[in-house]
Amino acid sequence: MRPKISFILVLAAMLLLSTASFAQKMPGVAVESDSVAPAPPSIGADVPLTYFGPAPSTVQRELVGPYQLLRSGTINLTAGTITMPLYQGQMKDGRKVWYILTDTDDKGNADALGLNYAAKLTYADVGKAVRTATLEKNATLTFDSGTVDFKPMHNLVPGAAPNAFPPKNVTPGSVGDADYSPLVKIVNAGGHIYNAPMIAFNVDAKQLMFPNGEPDYSVVEDKVVAIDPKNMTVTMKLTQGFSFAKPVLYLSTEASDPLAATLEGATYTPALKDIPVGRDDSAFSPIERIFVFINGPMGKDNPQRQGLDSAIVDGESPLNVLGGIPSVATDYSPLWDMNLGMWTNESISKGYRSRMIEEFQILGMAQKGWITGPAGGPFGSIGIVVNCPIVYRFL
Repeated sequence: MRPKISFILVLAAMLLLSTASFAQKMPGVAVESDSVAPAPPSIGADVPLTYFGPAPSTVQRELVGPYQLLRSGTINLTAGTITMPLYQGQMKDGRKVWYILTDTDDKGNADALGLNYAAKLTYADVGKAVRTATLEKNATLTFDSGTVDFKPMHNLVPGAAPNAFPPKNVTPGSVGDADYSPLVKIVNAGGHIYNAPMIAFNVDAKQLMFPNGEPDYSVVEDKVVAIDPKNMTVTMKLTQGFSFAKPVLYLSTEASDPLAATLEGATYTPALKDIPVGRDDSAFSPIERIFVFINGPMGKDNPQRQGLDSAIVDGESPLNVLGGIPSVATDYSPLWDMNLGMWTNESISKGYRSRMIEEFQILGMAQKGWITGPAGGPFGSIGIVVNCPIVYRFL
């Protein structure tokens, strides 16, 4: 028998595949051909897949292996979706608010509800970045302000070839008003902050009955795959990416810029512009960094594929690189400060351009000048915040 190669990776992939085998593909949802999921461990081995035991992450989440971080929902790895609780609240005037919960700075309730604990959300309460709500006797929230218009039709017109980015024209599929933020502070219940993205507004349950998919995107957010107010569930499309070389899935719901919101299929949320950026892990910072490439390698079948040019042309994930996530680092926040990078002509001509999967790998390339900011400018924050709660870690 051949010696065991990368034993931990084998165990991790085994659990991943066993989970995926029970997933049922949602109707109308295409599985990305360029999956970040690990290959089957039985490749190149003399034993079948069934010989490999559970991953170390099943014993301790910090160890290598697949791990569901947002535990409040059921993940379908085949479809790349999560089905999670749907919540109904209201504005002061009675208009209905439909939302989900993903993160909170309340550690106890994060553990109890299966949400992500994000201590950094405490420092997001600046300007209009956090709105307020009151907890009612019937356990619903009454929001003081903030609405979303879901009527716009999502539209993106690629730039002239060969540079699909920046697009010629963008229209986000949903737009928040000046007071809307997904971040909500419950003023009469400890003042904790919750990440509560709105997915529908001012509509009755019967207008949201799309339990088998194909929802009306003039009334729900573009990330919704299926919604069932009768059973109070909603299925959301996930995005593939990386964090410290670990392939991950995350949910992208809001962005502070209309271009980023259109690219992400998220809600344009001007209030998130009040989130301070550029400070990363310094004291009182509410953000973590996300690394996005403009001109990464292209081609649907290219194992190095990455970036916005590729995402626009190939129609798949840009494979962004996230900073710290729970179980890997202590600095997680669902509020990501976009660092937009561009490979230089020299780095491309020398063959250095490739898929980046880890923060310090990227910073090293930027330090050497192979990656710059847009148009050759300084590498770093471009002042855009995206709300992307982490959901799943493959390894």
